[in-house]
Amino acid sequence: MTGKQSLLFDKDVYVRCTATVVGKKEADGPLGEMFDVAVEDDMFGKKSWEEAESHIQEMAVDKLLIKSGMAVSDIDYIYAGDLLGQLIATSFGLMKYEVPMFGLYGACSTMGEALSLGAMCVNAGYAQNVIAIASSHFASAEKQFRYPLEYGNQRPIASTWTVTGAGAYIVGDKPLDKKKCVLIKGITTGKIVDYGVKDSMNMGACMAPAAADLIEANFKDLDVDKDYYDAIFTGDLGEIGNRILSELLKEKGIDIADKLYDCGMLIYEGETKCSGGSGCGCSAVVLGSCIMDRLIRGEYKRVLFVTTGALLSTVSYNEGKSVPGIAHGVILEGKES
Repeated sequence: MTGKQSLLFDKDVYVRCTATVVGKKEADGPLGEMFDVAVEDDMFGKKSWEEAESHIQEMAVDKLLIKSGMAVSDIDYIYAGDLLGQLIATSFGLMKYEVPMFGLYGACSTMGEALSLGAMCVNAGYAQNVIAIASSHFASAEKQFRYPLEYGNQRPIASTWTVTGAGAYIVGDKPLDKKKCVLIKGITTGKIVDYGVKDSMNMGACMAPAAADLIEANFKDLDVDKDYYDAIFTGDLGEIGNRILSELLKEKGIDIADKLYDCGMLIYEGETKCSGGSGCGCSAVVLGSCIMDRLIRGEYKRVLFVTTGALLSTVSYNEGKSVPGIAHGVILEGKES
């Protein structure tokens, strides 16, 4: 334990392999060529949006096993989650593998939560290989949290666009390829932070305070400054949330605007008339594409990956509750560190 919220692992924990699956809009974006699988049909050949999201998770795990050359029997646990009620995308999508599973809900921070818990399990010696996976789907999320697509409602500029995609990772105690290894050196676990924001169409404003709290905690726990990291990636704050985060950090005496990037801004980069991308799948697929690539190539030596989540439901929102946020940080190091 390092400080109040962070862990630095005493054994090497590796991201052994990654797999990303996305829909058409994501494939058409600036990161399109970096994803493993892109599907033109956002229904993924299924009868409902929910079945489509389940299939995304299944495709991601299948691709992960193919890329790694591993069998299902090599996996000790799965840490997985999505945005849907009772985690139905996860439970129906991963049922066939018959691997012991922890179902997780951290809203859009679920990818960071899954990687954190998986790395803790491996470091403690309870498993040799675990899968961490998270997904989201634009249409299933809109149907549950906002309006069915048939309603055709207008979206405010502060809104984000839920990414259709899933990112899957094998976390283990040995590298699969020493030339392409990325280490999970430690984690910082976030606290629930609530600034009283009630606008469910402005998720960036809801989550930015939690991201600022997490980054401050990480710096204090590790006794480091911004020069410790080559880059800090937030999950899905979007343009508006990213600006708010920079301002909140400056108030805390942390000026990292030049090292701060957001997965939601990177995946679409101005191609949608909204603040950026969001959803569990947003940070999950951006990490598995451009962030991991830069770590493997040595462009980055050390990165803080900060996934962000807005903790609301249709019930809490309709009852007039605010939207609390949470963030989880994962410290990633490339082979040159």
